[in-house]
Amino acid sequence: MSRLVADSSALVSLGIVADNDLDPFSICIAQSEVVVPTAVIEELREVASYDDAHGRVATAVLERDETLEIRSVDFDAEFPLDDGENAAVTLSNELDVALFLCDEFSQLNLIHASLADTRLVTTPIMLSVLVRTEQPSGTEAQMLLDKISDARSWKANSYVQRTRSLLNEP
Repeated sequence: MSRLVADSSALVSLGIVADNDLDPFSICIAQSEVVVPTAVIEELREVASYDDAHGRVATAVLERDETLEIRSVDFDAEFPLDDGENAAVTLSNELDVALFLCDEFSQLNLIHASLADTRLVTTPIMLSVLVRTEQPSGTEAQMLLDKISDARSWKANSYVQRTRSLLNEP
């Protein structure tokens, strides 16, 4: 089983459509060991305090925290990322995991440059990885990405639009 570190943004993205027949959060945790720093759990608690779709998803993720490996990590609080991303990047480098799952599109270049030997993946890319295991299918992944894009306001995001093509590749 592969191991990945996830940031709160990606966990919320994966969980945003969990009430549908397909649950990308469950698929991800079934296929990967998901590790998160305590700072991500703190961010999820903050998001969970809001009475909106994102708050409900964060609450649902927190209710399933036994499916996550939660680790404490020391990180440079002065580094120009929020605490969750900063801690997750640090944890990725410390654990030398294969993947770092993060949807902070405005900071992808900085995050990518901060990772040592870990591959940065976003939810659209993760969906394409899951399609290769045939769970979900390419068509189902397109539907999931449409719903996630609507909920996360990604419709105009060129990165997300470009990665759509990966969902139908063999």
